Amino acid sequence: MYLEKAAPRPDPEGCLTAAIRIPVRIVVLVVVVPVRLVWDALVLCGGFLGRVLLRPLGRAYDWFHAHVLAPVGRAVARMAEAVATATWWLCKAVFYWPWLGLWRYVVVPIAVHLIARPVAWLYRAVLTPLGHGLARATAWVYARLLAPFGRGAGLALWAVLVWPWTAMWRYVAVPLASGTYRYVLTPLGHALTWLGRGVAWLGKGLAAGLMWLGKVLVVVPAVFLYRWVLTPVGRVLALIGREIADALAVAWRVAGYVSLAVGRALKWLAWNLVGLPVSWFYRSVCTPVGHVVRDAVWRPARKAAVETGRAVRGALASARETVRRARRDAWHALVGGERQPEPVNAIRGQARNLGGAAPQQTVPGVVAETEISLHKRG
Repeated sequence: MYLEKAAPRPDPEGCLTAAIRIPVRIVVLVVVVPVRLVWDALVLCGGFLGRVLLRPLGRAYDWFHAHVLAPVGRAVARMAEAVATATWWLCKAVFYWPWLGLWRYVVVPIAVHLIARPVAWLYRAVLTPLGHGLARATAWVYARLLAPFGRGAGLALWAVLVWPWTAMWRYVAVPLASGTYRYVLTPLGHALTWLGRGVAWLGKGLAAGLMWLGKVLVVVPAVFLYRWVLTPVGRVLALIGREIADALAVAWRVAGYVSLAVGRALKWLAWNLVGLPVSWFYRSVCTPVGHVVRDAVWRPARKAAVETGRAVRGALASARETVRRARRDAWHALVGGERQPEPVNAIRGQARNLGGAAPQQTVPGVVAETEISLHKRG
């Protein structure tokens, strides 16, 4: 049998934690409960406004955009496109095509036939041979005259300007500089090197002394201050902050329960003061009155309106048929021609012949007769 590992026990809390937790939670609860009530009220108002105002406004805006703004925008866009196209064609017709025709059929032929061809002939027949002759003459002059003269002048200038300075550099400046470097600058550099090493050792000693002094005057007091002042104060502040956060969480949950209880109480009060009387008035007064109005006023009025509409449509149809026949008779009387016989409907007839005969047509606009049974006909 294996022994189960016991769960680790939480660290014991000191008296300072308990002394801080209770007042902090009481103060936070007193502060958070009104805030939570206001927050829940704002949430309810926001939901009500969203359902009653914002959503209908959004749907109205969508309908307005779909049926008004979008068609108007498309019409304006098409109109602007048509205007832009017409303007573009007009600009091309006024500014582009005339200059294109002028360039293509006037400037280019004139430049080709009156300028380019004569210039090409002048280049081939005159300038090219003249240039070849000048090039050959220049080459002969350079080879026979300028080149020998230039070589002689170069040797004279080298002998006068370059050779003296070269000899001075090689036989005077170089030996003097090497002797100065070897017998003057090198010993001086060694002396300066030893002097720099001494200064470096002195600087290291001063730096070590300053570091020890800074450690004694700055680091040790700073460590003492951090270890014995800032750390305890930070732990106390962290404890207070953690307790405040826990108190806020607990107070927010408690305020939620309080807000829920207040909301249910207000709902019950509103239902008993407003909802029940309104529902009783609707069931006991408005519903019977609506039924009476529907049965005594609305249905007879609708039935009378339907019958009137049918009679008016029948009268209009009969008037149209009469006008059509009068127009046809007048046309035959003026033009002539064989008149086609037309069937004449009976003015009065039975709605249904239960004896087996075909049903008779009625005049448009006249209400059909009631059915006649066989025992009534005898």
